[in-house]
Amino acid sequence: MIITIGGRAGGGKSSVSKAIAEKLSYRRHSVGDIWRKCAAERGMSLDEFNQLAEKDTSIDKSADDAQKKLGETEDNLVVESRMGFFFIPKSIKIFVDASPETRAKRTMEHDRVQESHKSLQHALKKLNARDKGDVARYKKLYKVDPFDMKHYDLVIDTTNNTVEETVSMIMDFLRKNDMI
Repeated sequence: MIITIGGRAGGGKSSVSKAIAEKLSYRRHSVGDIWRKCAAERGMSLDEFNQLAEKDTSIDKSADDAQKKLGETEDNLVVESRMGFFFIPKSIKIFVDASPETRAKRTMEHDRVQESHKSLQHALKKLNARDKGDVARYKKLYKVDPFDMKHYDLVIDTTNNTVEETVSMIMDFLRKNDMI
């Protein structure tokens, strides 16, 4: 079984995917971690790298091809990726999200964010721009909106949840549907 976990920045993809992978004793693959590493290797902020990806489709294509290969060759895997549902269609597709304010606060608190935010309003503005950029890029490349909930088997609002509560909801869903 492969589980793909998508969502907006700050929605809880990383924390939840790590916890689910641990709970199921599955390997975890994070496209976000790879994306941040590629940005750092180029000496770019995440925002700058995302803007480059909007202009240079080869950046997305290489990450996307790697996801497709994972879906075709691996099993017992949790994949954290906005587009995992699309590139690994036989996966269990989960979307985690939170209110814009919660997402902004979370991104401000994470030390993996490469660009510091001056204020909550600044973080909200950056998240909104990133969401719009992601949607435009994926619609252009693949004619799909990664934030359209119809693509997912389970959608969870993590605004008021702990990671453990969200993981419990996912585990209950998997049990209820005889997946584990």
